[in-house]
Amino acid sequence: MLVDTLKQNGVNVEGCLFDRNARTGLAFLTLKHNGEREFTFYRNTSADMLLTEAEKLLLRAKIFHYGSISLTSEPCRSAFLAAMRVIKAVGILCSYDPNVRPTLWPSEDAARSGILSIWKEADFIKVSDEEVAFLTQGDPTDERNVLSLWFDGLKLLVVTDGVMEKRDADTSPSVPGFKVNTVDTTGAGYAFVGSLLFNIAKDDSILHDDEKLREVLKFSNICLRGHLHNPDGAHLGTAHHHCCSGVHQQLQLDATELVISLNMLSKFPTCDH
Repeated sequence: MLVDTLKQNGVNVEGCLFDRNARTGLAFLTLKHNGEREFTFYRNTSADMLLTEAEKLLLRAKIFHYGSISLTSEPCRSAFLAAMRVIKAVGILCSYDPNVRPTLWPSEDAARSGILSIWKEADFIKVSDEEVAFLTQGDPTDERNVLSLWFDGLKLLVVTDGVMEKRDADTSPSVPGFKVNTVDTTGAGYAFVGSLLFNIAKDDSILHDDEKLREVLKFSNICLRGHLHNPDGAHLGTAHHHCCSGVHQQLQLDATELVISLNMLSKFPTCDH
C-alpha cells in the first residue's frame, strides 16, 4: 500500500526494498483540538533501521534530503553517514530537516547532541520554532538564538513559526503565512519543505536571489495552507500541487497582496482534492 501510494504520486520507488524479517515502522498520533499532534512510535526493530550502504541512486539525485532519525540506531546510522560522504564528495545539495523526536533517543541531551553532530554538513536547513527552542535551549523569538544555528557555508536557514508565519533566519524580513482553520498538522512540514525543494531542484539560484526566494517561500506557504485545510492529513499529491500553482499564479498577478483570504482560495475548488 505504501509503495503504491508513492507510485501514484510520481515518486521513483527503485530504492524501496522489502525485508521479511523486519516490520514496517509505524507512528501513531493523537490530534489535539488545535490540530497539533502527539506521537507514539512502533519501531524496534523496523525495516527503516536496517538501511545499508548503496551509492547508485544517490548519485542521480539533485538534492539529498534527510532528517535526524536515521542517526538513532545501527546499521542505519553508519549507512546514512556513508551516504552523506558520497553526496558531499560530488557536490550534491544537502537539505536537513531535523524532525526532532526526543522519544526516539536515549535522552534529550543525546537527541540534541546527535542532531547537531551533522548540522554543519547541510547546505539548507529547515527548523520549526519549537526545534529552535529545543536545540538552543533558548527563546526561539530571540534572533540571537536563531542566528546561533547559522554557520559559514550554510546557504539557507528557514524557521517556521507555526501556521501563521514563515521567516528565513537571516536578518531579512519574514514571509507571512495564511490564516487557516487547521484540521490536521500531520505532514505540514513536509508540504512546506517539499514544495521548497521542488523549486530549488528546478533552479538552485533561488538560494542566492532574495526576490526569487521570497516567491518560492510564498508558494511553499500556499502549499502548507492547502495541506492544513485538507482533512486527508498527510496526503499531498499532484492535484494539490497543481492547485497551489494556480493560486500562486493568481498571487503574482496581484502585486499588492502577500496574504490572501480563504474567500480568494474558493476560486480554486480543486484545492480540496
